[in-house]
Amino acid sequence: MTIEILPATGDRFDDAETALDSGDGPGCQCQWWLLTNAEFQKTSRDDLTTRFHAEMHGDRAPGLIAYVDGEPAGWVRVGPRIDQARLLRTRDVTTATDEPLDADDVWSISCFVVRTAHRGQGLMKKLLDAAVSTARDAGARVVEAYPLDPTVTKRSANQLYRGTVSMFEQAGFAIIDRPKPDRALVSLTLRE
Repeated sequence: MTIEILPATGDRFDDAETALDSGDGPGCQCQWWLLTNAEFQKTSRDDLTTRFHAEMHGDRAPGLIAYVDGEPAGWVRVGPRIDQARLLRTRDVTTATDEPLDADDVWSISCFVVRTAHRGQGLMKKLLDAAVSTARDAGARVVEAYPLDPTVTKRSANQLYRGTVSMFEQAGFAIIDRPKPDRALVSLTLRE
């Protein structure tokens, strides 16, 4: 099995759509964290797709696509936290973070999708490692994430789109806070 992880650039839009074809990916188009709840609720799927397409054709790739043997198999969103409007309005984030909400050098890893056929192969961990490297290479000082803890509350694979606490801990992230027993805000300092 050959795994390659590449930036989600405009020329890979169709691959990103394939990577998002499991769970809530098709309906969300990885726009959930970018819009307030009211905005998301009134935005059609076609409009979400248009937004995602424009984002992928922008100056910075909004995430990474994992390929297994050349086939799109997974997705991770990674980018500046200030670009993800819902995060800045989510109580579990705003009350738990140690970082200023307007800090442009704080990046977030906020969403994973691994296609059903590729689950159980460690692909989410590889996407996480690549996302951390992407943030570091872009000059991020800190990377945050908002994973769930399925040892506290059982979750379906689709509900684990934020990742798991244990996976982030194994990657060196520290738990900053647990705003709820089954949720954590984790952080990794990349530079002082």
